[in-house]
Parts: sequence; structure tokens; C-alpha cells
Amino acid sequence: MSQTHSPQLLHLVIGGELKDIGPDAHEFKDLSQVEFVGAYPSYEAARDAWRAAAQSTVDNAHMRYFVIHAHKLLDPARSGGS
Repeated sequence: MSQTHSPQLLHLVIGGELKDIGPDAHEFKDLSQVEFVGAYPSYEAARDAWRAAAQSTVDNAHMRYFVIHAHKLLDPARSGGS
């Protein structure tokens, strides 16, 4: 039985309260309060964590969570994948 190894594509999930609630808003109200949800080896795993975190704060319109494609920041010439 052979195993195929997919490359690790590091994704970070962070979130916090934003200054504005517009669709393009991404400036945090207080950087010291930004929550690090976790680091994940694939977009799919990061998306699952993002969804769980976002759903847990659905009643606060100022809370927003983001998936950061860290693999693209680490090696922009070879970003690969999602």
C-alpha cells in the first residue's frame, strides 16, 4: 500500500474585533486582543477551524476571522495549491 504525500501548505487562522464592519474591513480594533486560532497544514483544515471560530461569535458583528495563506508569504515564488 503506497501513500501519496501532499505538500504542507501552512495556513494560519486568526480573528478579533474589527474597527468597522464593512465587507472590506480588516483593521482590528485592538491588536493585543487578536486571537490566534491555530496553524494548519492545508486550506481545508484551516477552513474548518475558521468556520468553527466564526460560528462561535456569530452574534458579534464586529468579530471576524481570517485564513492567512502563510505558505505564500514564506515562499512567494512557489505558492502552490490554494
